[in-house]
Amino acid sequence: MVTSGKPGQTVKPESLVTSNEGGIKKKPQKKPFDTMNNIVGNLLLNLTSSARFEGSLNMDLNEITMNLVPFPQLHYLVSSLTPLYTLADVNIPPRRLDQMFSDAFSKNHQLIQADPKHSLYLACALLVRGNVQISDLRRNIERLKSSLHFVSWNQEGWKTSLCSVPPVGHSHSLLALANNTCVKPTFMELKRRFTKLYKKRAHLHHYLQVDGMEESCFTEAVSSLSSLIERYDELDATKDLPIEDQRRLNIVI
Repeated sequence: MVTSGKPGQTVKPESLVTSNEGGIKKKPQKKPFDTMNNIVGNLLLNLTSSARFEGSLNMDLNEITMNLVPFPQLHYLVSSLTPLYTLADVNIPPRRLDQMFSDAFSKNHQLIQADPKHSLYLACALLVRGNVQISDLRRNIERLKSSLHFVSWNQEGWKTSLCSVPPVGHSHSLLALANNTCVKPTFMELKRRFTKLYKKRAHLHHYLQVDGMEESCFTEAVSSLSSLIERYDELDATKDLPIEDQRRLNIVI
C-alpha cells in the first residue's frame, strides 16, 4: 500500500490512478530478467570486492579455486547472498550480524534450489564486507559448524575474507561459496531432461549441422555427467560415518 500523505487515504499500486498529466497512469513495464540480473550483479560485486577495495583479510579468485576445489571434477560451487536484495528493494531492514551468517546457510538464501545444511560440505568460503572483525567471523563459524556436515578429511575447510567497504546502503553483507553435494539433484534433473529429449532425438539435427559436432559428443557428455553424479553419491555415503580423531603431526624443533 502506498500512502498519499493524508491520514486514512491509501492507494494500491495496482490500481489506475490519474496522473498529473491528466491521462491514465500506466504501470511501468519491467524487463523479465531485471530482478535476476540484479541479484547476479550483487553477487559479482561481492565476489570481486577484495580486488577493488582494501581489507584486513582480502582474497582473490585464485585462492577460492585453490581452497574450495579438492578434486578437478568437483568444481561446482553453491552461492548464497545476504542480504538478498535487488536495486528496486530500497529501505530493506538491516540484518543483525549473527542473523546474516545464519541466513547464508539457509535454503532460502541459496541462488539455486538446494539445501546445503542437509548435505555434505567439501569446503566453504565466507566473503564479508563492512565493519566486521575477525573475531566475529571465528565466533559465528564456531557457532554454526556443529550443525554443518563436513567431510571427515576436511573438518576445518573454511576460507574467509574481510573487505572493509560495505555495499552501498548497507552496513555489511556476506557472500558464501560452498563446495557441497547439494548440487547433485540439479545434475540428476539435468540428466533426466536430456535423456527424455535424446530418446526422441529432438533438436538433435541442429547440433549435428555444426562442423566437428558428432552424435558421440552427446553420449560422452551424458557419461561424464553420470560419472559426476556417482562421485557425489560416494561422498554422500560417508556423511553419517563416525569421524575419527586425526592425529596431529609432531613438529620437532
